[in-house]
Amino acid sequence: MPYGYNGKILKVNLTTREITVDEHDEKWYRQYLGGTGIGVYYAMTEIPAGADPLGPDNVLTLSASVIVGAPLPALSRVSCNMKSPLTGGIGDAQGGGYWAPELKYAGFDAVVLKGRSETPVYLWIHDGQCEIRDASHLWGKDTGESEAMVREELGDNLIRVAGIGPAGENMVRYACVINERKHSAGRTGAGAVMGSKNVKLIACRGKNTELAYEYADPQALKDFMKRMPEIVKSPGVTGMAYGTHPVIIGSQEMGQLPTHNFSEGVYDHYMDISHVRFMEVMEVTNETCYMCPVRCKRAVKGTSPDGKITLDPRFGGPEYESASTLGSYVMVDDPFVMAKANELCNRYSCDTISVGAVIAFAMDCYEHGILKPEMCDGLELRFGNNDVLIPLIEKICHREGYLGNLLAEGSKKAAEILGNGAEKFSIEVKGNPLPAHMPQVKKILALHYAVNGYGADHCSCTGDGTLDEATYESKAGRDGNFGQTIYNSCESWDTLDWVKTQAAVQGNRGSTLTDMLGCCGMAWGITGTFDFFDMQYCVNAVTGWKMTQYEMMRSGQRVVNLMRVFNQREGFTKADDWLPERMFEPFQAEGPSKGKCVSREDLRKCIDLYYDMQGWDENGFVRDGTLYDLDIKWARP
Repeated sequence: MPYGYNGKILKVNLTTREITVDEHDEKWYRQYLGGTGIGVYYAMTEIPAGADPLGPDNVLTLSASVIVGAPLPALSRVSCNMKSPLTGGIGDAQGGGYWAPELKYAGFDAVVLKGRSETPVYLWIHDGQCEIRDASHLWGKDTGESEAMVREELGDNLIRVAGIGPAGENMVRYACVINERKHSAGRTGAGAVMGSKNVKLIACRGKNTELAYEYADPQALKDFMKRMPEIVKSPGVTGMAYGTHPVIIGSQEMGQLPTHNFSEGVYDHYMDISHVRFMEVMEVTNETCYMCPVRCKRAVKGTSPDGKITLDPRFGGPEYESASTLGSYVMVDDPFVMAKANELCNRYSCDTISVGAVIAFAMDCYEHGILKPEMCDGLELRFGNNDVLIPLIEKICHREGYLGNLLAEGSKKAAEILGNGAEKFSIEVKGNPLPAHMPQVKKILALHYAVNGYGADHCSCTGDGTLDEATYESKAGRDGNFGQTIYNSCESWDTLDWVKTQAAVQGNRGSTLTDMLGCCGMAWGITGTFDFFDMQYCVNAVTGWKMTQYEMMRSGQRVVNLMRVFNQREGFTKADDWLPERMFEPFQAEGPSKGKCVSREDLRKCIDLYYDMQGWDENGFVRDGTLYDLDIKWARP
């Protein structure tokens, strides 16, 4: 019998209403582990080449893992995988909360959605069963309203709900899947795919204890949890007392706070969008995910001085990425406007990074005369205009008018529609907007953003800060096989060389492994409180396997390569592994990053070296030998 997991993957064909269960052997689970591993496997095996991302042939997978839901800290993550409507390649997103553990308790390790329902539906998964139920009365509701209605309808306030709001229903290409109103699987458009299938939400509840799986070594799990009194006093926990929001100040001090659509790295009004200012003008509280001691989630409550904005804490509050994308990207400096914009994104299931980026793109196009006033539905799209952020998010999420429809497509497609040089202002890789970590300063991200399978992403690699001398001394001897292969200390954050390339290769594998296991990166992995020895210990205690760190890292490597094969099947080439032109232009503003930019020559050299280290040819094509070595030759017969 399996330990720690159900051994069952729920498959729902929405076209035929057929519900089936896939059961894989232990070797399969050991190779793919869960999360992104399960999702990318089903993307490769179930999605035909050339499928329309918003058509019935696309497949959306929501996956837990072999250890998610175990009585261990910060194992809460769900992975959403599909063909991305934003990039046209592999889609990947993770979200925390409580939904993934509840799916496990309900009897399944993942849900695979195929086809398209003719009418709106939701799934009710409980105690090893699944029902397809009518959702016509839920369509058009926001995530909070639909969650409350389903809980009342099914008579259980402990039901966990993952679903979409109007942005997903309207197939905004970067719509996300939200659970518990504020936990977002944010990037690459999973919510748009769910909306294209006419699925409003997936509700889960597991109460039948006879279905509960066992753990291989319960005493080992108890022993691990005995560390918690010490852990909650550690810097990894106490340092997150304000969530990630304080990174606003840190990024400003480094000169890497994305400002004016990534044209500069310092923002004069940075304190107005900081956690300090938020705590001065509104009530801010900490919340958490399943069994997590870090408690990095924020919830905000208050009313603006003019009485026009009231914040609902049920929808959380901005973290660093949202505070930057809805603040410095667009040069908004009103904390109530930013917090309400964040709330609307969670209500409507819209990725905050992508919507902030596309609005910054629109402002650049407006100020350069590409977007004409008559195209903007009466909005003056100038940087620093606090009055346009909220109405523009409303328009985008509801695809209202010419401007709402245009920006709902994402900046890459919008730039193609507009022409006239708009492409220069689309700050994305493979269609996925850059998050709030600037490759002009964090040079390792220049390489990773360029080559990553789903475009610019900051959570799927290590950072320059993990490679400095102090980190090297403290972690190289602790993290075992992983540490030995990544922690070569670098001389400077400003370099982009073989050390950064090696770190990007291994960091991507290690971060992918973390996503496969459903571990939160705020607590686990490269920079987390719990390291890769802890991860290995917990996997083996839960499953009874004897996995080495080498085998675990190989699992991450396997999925990185499957993503690459998927993209190549969809027509991606070496030309797609590149950065926006603005990354090569030196910063002009006074500050710590003045004059900094990415070197084209260094980036090209490191991309070529990266390919070689990954076992790809000079064009980035995965070699047959690499596929055989990772036991995935089936992916490209």
